Amino acid sequence: MTATKLNRPDSSKEFEFTSRDFERVRTLIYRNAGIALSESKQEMVYSRLARRLRATGIQSFQQYLDELESRPDHAEWEAFTNALTTNLTSFFREAHHFPLLADHAMRKREPMSVWCSASSTGEEPYSIAITLCEAFGSLTPPVQIVATDIDTNVLATAANGVYPLERVEKLSPERMKRFFLRGKGRQEGMVRVRQELRQLITFQQLNLLADKWPVTGPFDAIFCRNVMIYFDKPTQGKILSRFAPLMKPDALLFAGHSENFLYVSDAFKLRGKTVYELSSHRGSTSATPGVAGATRNAMRSMI
Repeated sequence: MTATKLNRPDSSKEFEFTSRDFERVRTLIYRNAGIALSESKQEMVYSRLARRLRATGIQSFQQYLDELESRPDHAEWEAFTNALTTNLTSFFREAHHFPLLADHAMRKREPMSVWCSASSTGEEPYSIAITLCEAFGSLTPPVQIVATDIDTNVLATAANGVYPLERVEKLSPERMKRFFLRGKGRQEGMVRVRQELRQLITFQQLNLLADKWPVTGPFDAIFCRNVMIYFDKPTQGKILSRFAPLMKPDALLFAGHSENFLYVSDAFKLRGKTVYELSSHRGSTSATPGVAGATRNAMRSMI
């Protein structure tokens, strides 16, 4: 659908949604969460935010967006952000990363600290926990995992650790037996992550665009997979410049399969397929010259 058509009321839609409404949504979600929505996302935006209009009883997109802009502390901001966040994940997604993490842990043979910066519904941090339990040969390894996400709804699911059986059907029988409990009775067809695994992970809300992050490091590994694709290059550069001071000298940074940080920052060099380590030019960003040093100094004052 073109922007011109969006300027006219669509009688087939429950709510009028104009090109101006869409541009306001794009501006607000970029300002609040750094997400750069393409023009092709118009129908997705309408579908997801129409649910918020129904839930709040507001009769138009214009009124809904006016409410948000007039009240920066409005509780609806959280629901607005949650509605526009895409959460696609699975256990051991991009499986080649986990043997590298296990090898890193076995070579270090010391307590590990890992930050999963976009945990979604929890499959990724639990996959990290399983990997490190296996690496240390224990359900109670010396491991701390911080799992964050901007979306509070998915964080609640993650912390609960309960999933439909089909979500884990590709795991080996050994992993299923060791790390999951099958539901019975009313919970038939569901599985729950074992308590020992859940105790390794701290879930908390975090916006990567926030001035302050409630994490301190230093981390042995940071997972930031399939997140940067939603940000423009200046935003990517700022985030990467803030990762660098939170990492140990030999730490690993894991990216998504369609992400390439080398074009954004010279703070990192490629270690393997979509796996990075710190380079000697710690924290400098080609996309945002001059920003990295100031950001790094600010982060050091927080640590």
